Amino acid sequence: MQKHDPQPEFALITPDAPVKTPTHGWRAKCLQRLVRLDMPVPQTVALPAATVRAIAQGHRIDAHAILAHFGDAPLISVRPSPENPDFGGPATVLNIGMNPARHAALVTRHGAAAADALWLRFIQSYAIHVARLDPDMFHQTTPGETAIREALRAYATEMEQDFPEDPATQLAEVLRSMARAWEGTSARLLRQAKGAAPTAGLGLIVQAMAQGIGQGISGSGVIQFVDPVTGAPQITGRYLGQSQGRDALSRTEALYLTQDPRGPSLQDIAPDVFAALVDHGRRCRAKLREEMQIEFTVEDSQLAVLDAVKVQRSSRAALHIAVALADDGIITQPEAILRVEPRALSELLHMQVDPRGPRDVFAKGIAASPGAATGRIVFSSSAAQASAARGEACILVRRETAPEDIRGMHSAAGVLTERGGITSHAAVIARGLGLPCVVGASTLRLDIKERRLAIGDRVFAEGDIITLDGTKGEALVGAVDMLPPALDDTFRKLLSWADAVRDIGIRANADTPADATTARAFLAEGIGLCRTEHMFFDEDRLVAMREMIFADTPADRAAALARLLPMQRADFIELFEIMHGLPVCIRLFDPPLHEFLPHTREGLRDLAEALDRPLSEVTRRAEALAEFNPMLGMRGVRLGVVLPEIYDMQAQAIFEATVEVNRRGEAVVPEVMIPLVSARREVELVKTRIDAVAAAVRTKTGHDFAFKLGVMVETPRAALRAGEIAQHAAFLSFGTNDLTQMTYGLSRDDAGRFMNTYVQQGVFPEDPFHILDVDGVGELLHIGAERGRRTRGDLTLSICGEHGGNPESIDFCRRAGFDYVSCSPYRVPMARLAAAHLALNDQRNG
Repeated sequence: MQKHDPQPEFALITPDAPVKTPTHGWRAKCLQRLVRLDMPVPQTVALPAATVRAIAQGHRIDAHAILAHFGDAPLISVRPSPENPDFGGPATVLNIGMNPARHAALVTRHGAAAADALWLRFIQSYAIHVARLDPDMFHQTTPGETAIREALRAYATEMEQDFPEDPATQLAEVLRSMARAWEGTSARLLRQAKGAAPTAGLGLIVQAMAQGIGQGISGSGVIQFVDPVTGAPQITGRYLGQSQGRDALSRTEALYLTQDPRGPSLQDIAPDVFAALVDHGRRCRAKLREEMQIEFTVEDSQLAVLDAVKVQRSSRAALHIAVALADDGIITQPEAILRVEPRALSELLHMQVDPRGPRDVFAKGIAASPGAATGRIVFSSSAAQASAARGEACILVRRETAPEDIRGMHSAAGVLTERGGITSHAAVIARGLGLPCVVGASTLRLDIKERRLAIGDRVFAEGDIITLDGTKGEALVGAVDMLPPALDDTFRKLLSWADAVRDIGIRANADTPADATTARAFLAEGIGLCRTEHMFFDEDRLVAMREMIFADTPADRAAALARLLPMQRADFIELFEIMHGLPVCIRLFDPPLHEFLPHTREGLRDLAEALDRPLSEVTRRAEALAEFNPMLGMRGVRLGVVLPEIYDMQAQAIFEATVEVNRRGEAVVPEVMIPLVSARREVELVKTRIDAVAAAVRTKTGHDFAFKLGVMVETPRAALRAGEIAQHAAFLSFGTNDLTQMTYGLSRDDAGRFMNTYVQQGVFPEDPFHILDVDGVGELLHIGAERGRRTRGDLTLSICGEHGGNPESIDFCRRAGFDYVSCSPYRVPMARLAAAHLALNDQRNG
């Protein structure tokens, strides 16, 4: 719109008005659809985003032209209409047009009490939301002449002018205020956190007021037809007589719509109105193809539909609603898939506190986002990011959250705030992320400087372990027993639809039988990474492991490893049986040996006693194993070359387990992966020994078997030399965790200290340990994949770092021609759904 344009555009909402969501916003388009469905929608005018942006820049609007659509002396409201309802918007302003003359007319028609309430409400709303005056100055709660005079006097004192009485002036100022509020920094950051583009615009809706006051049945309310938590069919809502807007949601005396134990419900006192609302809800579901919450007003028994918004819902409800709509033929299965955000599935997968166990509750608040999590207390976003980088679960505790806390919330397992309500920043963002969240725990006392929180005589410091129950709104001392997630037929049905359209495989990283069982439950297509070192930390195995480390000769080392052999064989048999013939990729031993030794003087003394060796010798050997940079030291394939007996034992255990499970009727083809390779010769040396072990097992057992040998690409050199490495490998699995560390020269354990600053200042677009760096690390993946497949056309390609569960990484791998991604078991459903989203979006954009 040009600066000289004196009359910005607006449109009266009619069935054929040129109203579109990108220009006028979702609310304007929804109201037009309601008009087309012949619902009793009051007269409405829509201002497009271009008009609103012009108003924010100082252009005048002809408010008289807008008011002309509403007859003589109208009362109107203004509501925000962004392109997406999740983007929020300025507060709605009701009863614009109120002034002494209109007040007098309402006194005559409805009585002084009702008229005074509307007049006072408008003064307060205008003063707070339009004039931006201190809300404490307009705290009057009991309407009446005195309260009205007090509010008008406070306004005149602060503004140094009388309260505006001209309806056109009121409307112009309301529009200007709402337009500028949308362009403010805080509003922009908040909506960008919800996915809005920096240039996202705001439409505004001007609507005739349906009063909700009168001599007959009059009031306002909301109604919806599904449970917002479960998604099950259920009529819920509230109705409050002699009220406006959404008052019914905040007043305890509001009636239920059906079966109110306190007295008559809306269905009892106004059955015709109730029946009409039910019919409107049915038509909304069928024609708008969505479960809607209807905001309505009744004036002298006449129903008006003011608005219809998509029912706010939990992730569980979103899934159930999408599947139900598809089952009823209202939407297609692909549409149902696309209506469930992959990351939102995390709410369905989170643990819940076991109600049968003890609960030491130290704080109660509002249950803002369901699920439960245990972690160490942190008091800042940077601390949460550092904790996540170390692989430690944490609970972010804040007085209240703000947009700058979003990265910390991404890193936390749960969020606890002293302030806030069900629609506070923490609550809204946590629900979007699927994080357990408790807000408004007002009895907490936070001391951020001392990094502690207190409640009564109990004090908790940063690092203390607590459990957050976001379902009940409670914080518990320590770790508690948990129940596994409840996954139902609807969950499985949606993911079966997703599996039918996705075009990349999804495996799970699973180190234990419990992990493998979870992976199977989530229908992972195999294990893409089994880290065998995690199997050696049990007490009985640790002793044998330490004996191997302190062995003086290869024979002694082999003898110690022989004690571990049956344990490893049993591990692999159990994994193979759980996976029922699905591929299992086993990474050979990777970490440096010093990780298996005690780090304290007392621990070394106990070890010396267990090994029957002098303490001085044990201490000397432990010090000799210490490294300046263990991540780049004696680990991975280097151990396999220098101490080949370790890999020999593991290979023997894998192959003997394969033979045993094959004998039991399961067809198993294990995948053996060599970690931290950087040169072809490393692979040749390890492959020679593994082939020899396989031959020996075949001879010993009299059974033939197949296996695949591959390489975990974690070093930049391995990616660059993938062509020659692939000569000896059936597959390449890119370990993006270490590859990112080595590409950047960053320790992921320490990067959290400065990563937030780097991202904020644009050094990195995102934390590369959270979102795959497609430019740097991604280029190495492209190079490795292209050179590997040039050597071997049937080479299997995958990634197995934690990036594997991210939709962004899955998209990269699909486009790069990878065969599968592997991620933690609890991210498998999200990865399956994300892969389907990507495939469907490609088809749409096709």
